Amino acid sequence: MAYTDLREWIKQLERAGELRRISQQVDPILEMAEIADRAAKLGRGTPQAGGPALLFENVKGHPGAQVLMNQFGSLRRMQMALEVDSLDEIAGRIRTLLHPQMPTGLMDKLKMLPMLAEVGSFFPKVIAAKDAPCKQVVQRGDAVNLLELPVLKTWPQDGGRFITLPCVITRDPKSGKRNVGMYRMQVYDERSTGMHWQRQKVAAEHMRDRLRTASASKSAAVDLMAITAGGTAAASSLDSVPSATITRIRGSRMEVAVAIGTDPAITFSAIVPAPPEVEEYLIAGFLRQKPVELVKAETVDLEVPAHAEYILEGYVELGELRTEGPFGDHTGFYTMQDEYPVFHLTCITHRRNPIYAATVVGKPPMEDAWMGKAVERIFLPLMQLTLPEIRDVNLPAEGVFHNLMIVSIRKSYAGHARKVMNGIWAMGQAMFTKCIIVVDEDCDVQDVAEVTLRTANNIDPERDIQFTLGPVDSLDHASRLPNFGSKMGIDATRKWPAEGFTRPWPPMLEMDAEVKARVDALWSKLGIA
Repeated sequence: MAYTDLREWIKQLERAGELRRISQQVDPILEMAEIADRAAKLGRGTPQAGGPALLFENVKGHPGAQVLMNQFGSLRRMQMALEVDSLDEIAGRIRTLLHPQMPTGLMDKLKMLPMLAEVGSFFPKVIAAKDAPCKQVVQRGDAVNLLELPVLKTWPQDGGRFITLPCVITRDPKSGKRNVGMYRMQVYDERSTGMHWQRQKVAAEHMRDRLRTASASKSAAVDLMAITAGGTAAASSLDSVPSATITRIRGSRMEVAVAIGTDPAITFSAIVPAPPEVEEYLIAGFLRQKPVELVKAETVDLEVPAHAEYILEGYVELGELRTEGPFGDHTGFYTMQDEYPVFHLTCITHRRNPIYAATVVGKPPMEDAWMGKAVERIFLPLMQLTLPEIRDVNLPAEGVFHNLMIVSIRKSYAGHARKVMNGIWAMGQAMFTKCIIVVDEDCDVQDVAEVTLRTANNIDPERDIQFTLGPVDSLDHASRLPNFGSKMGIDATRKWPAEGFTRPWPPMLEMDAEVKARVDALWSKLGIA
């Protein structure tokens, strides 16, 4: 049964022995982050990696507040969050939807009706405000004070306190579809924050569409395309726009809502690299096998999760930028200061005695590593829909999602590995992947030691490594330019004569199965281990 809200999820964590209540007073400035970081790294390198979820009940400077951290910080909890025994179960459900058995007669068609009805039941539904727990307390105008929330500062050189686990809700001005993304938010004062949506993100595209509409001339619209977030080009392009155009633009607003403390399926859905045409609320409904309940916001024309702990409502003024950062990021390095849009709050609604949800990112492995592993497993079928030769994918935690992808393929022709590399670089958020290693299908990509052995042995570096240029993640501090740089693909597959390799390719060492079976039967009697 789906978790209705964060509180049901916390109860389940406690019943399963996966939650630790912290009654000692802890400061949200650095101390909470240090505790959560240590907890996340407990058992590192073992199947039981990842310490418990943490509920801080005595927050310095915020009497009565509670903060939940590390809720997704282990494989077991990630599976619990999505209510499965294995993350591959969800991949199996996706495959069934993508490749249904074609009906050959009336009975087969009738058998498909329950599946179609099930899919239809995942769509979100809007409920009345009186039934929405997130509206138990409503604050408007001067009553809005973001500083009352126990927002964390996570690393010493951070530019301030950051909201780190927000579900940011925007609407496509053309299609009307909603988008839920996760973008950090630096708190500036009682009623404003930064909005760190990088230029390749869906919310940034929503803002670009509004900028195009607000701009009076085509030439100004082109200049304004960079004014969405990130990169030194943002500020310079703003400077190049005529002042009259800036005045017009700054009279326009883009409505935004932010949910904090949602049930685990909604929170997870905010990070998945879904196509823009698919709403994250629908993805959450699919994951939880139950529709998400929404409610109309108070001051913006958006629907928000009805059972969230906090809802922040407001707007981004088109053309307005402000310095954001530094921020200790999931790469293990600081993201330095840059110019980003500003979110202005018009209303805060919340539950009584709300629970604030947060995370800390940094040197892996951390909580987000398990969320990334879930994305990897769940979206493998979608990659295979475009590239069916892919057998498995591994995004190692140390590769911080976008720096390294290991792929195994069923090789069928010369240059097949390079075709797969280019296919991945053309695929949604996978375009940011800095390094791709392609191995044969008999290599276990989840075994990094095996991958290292294959790669080091199977490549002639000059022949098997290729470089290309393209978009890179905004957090890549080593790229030659912001958001643009080089990528590397390594073909670690066996080489064929059709690829110009005329020498014999040696077989890998493998003991006879019969001998292994005989030794298996003897092993316990040998007293070795």
